[in-house]
Amino acid sequence: MILISACLAGLNVRYNGTNSLDEKIQKLVLENKAVTVCPELMGGFTTPREPAEIVGGNGHDVLDGKARVVERSGRDVTELYLKGANATLQKAREIGATKVVLKEYSPSCGSAMIYNGEFNGTKLVGVGVTTALLQRHGIKVVSEEQFLTN
Repeated sequence: MILISACLAGLNVRYNGTNSLDEKIQKLVLENKAVTVCPELMGGFTTPREPAEIVGGNGHDVLDGKARVVERSGRDVTELYLKGANATLQKAREIGATKVVLKEYSPSCGSAMIYNGEFNGTKLVGVGVTTALLQRHGIKVVSEEQFLTN
């Protein structure tokens, strides 16, 4: 079973109330070959919500207490991101996920690139909080781009 970011399956759960639909990924969900998850909603956020970025590092640094997740207005939302990451890990274990496909660039879900924490559109190499937690528990996480090219 595959665990997939809900936004990739066409659900309007992104921070701005939109989705990142990929029809091949949506088809997997419709065929009951994949289960959707949104770490931010599982952490307690609503849609829409203020954009957030990791400040001071990446998802591993957040898990280690060395970086924070902050909204554009400056509100620290690290605890909600940690809560969502833990809920996603629990869901992955429940369904016996063999692979997890998460939305690239997200402060939760990025698996290769995230935004730099300055809210200026600049991306850097790094992973989101949920990806970091899943990786620490031996679960393979890929982006939608990686998944669709394999």
